[in-house]
Amino acid sequence: MDLSTGQLVLATILKILFILLVVVGAFAPILIWAERRQSAMMQDRLGPTRANLRLFGKDIRLAGLLHPLADAVKFIFKEDFVPPKADRFLHSMAPIIALVPAVGAFAVIPFADTMFWDHLGDVLPRTGPVSGPQIAMQVAPIDIGILFLFAITSTGVIGAAVAGYASDNKFSLLGGVRAASQMVSYEVALGLTIVPCFMIYGSLRLEDMGAWQASHQTWGIFSLPMTLAFILFFTASIAESKRIPFDLPEGESELVGGYLTEYSGMKFGMFFMSEFVEVVGLAALATVLFFGAWDVPFLFRDGFDLPGSWGFTIPGTAILIGDRLPVVHWGVLLIQVIAFLIKIIVLIWLQLMIRWTLPRFRYDQVMMLCWKGLLPLALLNILFTGVVVLAPGALAAMKFLGIVVLIACGYALSRVDRPLPLPTPASDLEGAKVPT
Repeated sequence: MDLSTGQLVLATILKILFILLVVVGAFAPILIWAERRQSAMMQDRLGPTRANLRLFGKDIRLAGLLHPLADAVKFIFKEDFVPPKADRFLHSMAPIIALVPAVGAFAVIPFADTMFWDHLGDVLPRTGPVSGPQIAMQVAPIDIGILFLFAITSTGVIGAAVAGYASDNKFSLLGGVRAASQMVSYEVALGLTIVPCFMIYGSLRLEDMGAWQASHQTWGIFSLPMTLAFILFFTASIAESKRIPFDLPEGESELVGGYLTEYSGMKFGMFFMSEFVEVVGLAALATVLFFGAWDVPFLFRDGFDLPGSWGFTIPGTAILIGDRLPVVHWGVLLIQVIAFLIKIIVLIWLQLMIRWTLPRFRYDQVMMLCWKGLLPLALLNILFTGVVVLAPGALAAMKFLGIVVLIACGYALSRVDRPLPLPTPASDLEGAKVPT
């Protein structure tokens, strides 16, 4: 039995509200606070502490959480300045063109497994069909989900280019040209880095990619071709979002503020918001492609099934705890949504760590990294993935090699911040024998 038209419209509206409330209403403002707070901890500063509310004679600061609210108030009431010779229509349209595609990309992102409306309070069978209407836990479950995502996000480059052109400012124009060339270049590399996902998962639907990882009880990141694809994808995605160390379109030391130079008030706030929404969107896409989407280890459609066969009763009660823990359908969906959001938060944290660790590249270095680095490596990884897919049993063997590569990368990153040995003071060298 299918959903009626009214139920389908209601379900779609609720899913859209969930995306807007979580991504735009919660993630983006909190991400602004988290970036300031994390950068302060990394640089040994206090961070955001000045915004406060005075209640009953006491200043309530909430560890700086009031700063995003203060920013929003400032953006709303600040003067909307437009240069006298600027194109007012294009100047106003550019922030909209930049923000709308970033939010629209979430239409095809699945955040949980399929919902069976008539069985929310039941424990579903682990396998097999389930009767009743089904609701996909994404706004638009379309056959070409990943292609739609790339098509709609690629229009974001138009916003930066139009902003630079319409501002009647040479620094803005240079920033717009930089943004256009950088984003177009890295879109090519970004698309090639995820071709191994199509080859292994065998689908363009994002929900099918998540279901493949859940059914095979392994996340894509643990397979060697996908491990290499994730490293290339994550690098290209940071460059695509124009954030440090790839923020050349906004290079303050060279272009004042790039294509944002002549923007103020809520128009600047929309550009600001679109950048953070892109960060969340890229983290969500990486979660679906490489980290199992909504999948939780040992969680199936009927509940948890832990390794082994064991059980015990809590003394003094009749509560039995064992390797099998049945969970009703709505509970399974809730756990999946929470797990999906936690994965996104971890990947956002990783992006912030990179942002406040690496210095800005030169523009020629950014373009060389794309065309001479990421692009050839992505093509080689496609060839390697084809060999792995065609060779019998090779995909299972690659799983263990992917884990080894992840451990090696983690060890290498842990050694980056180790201090270099200090030079020996000249006083300690007095009287030392000099080899002849």
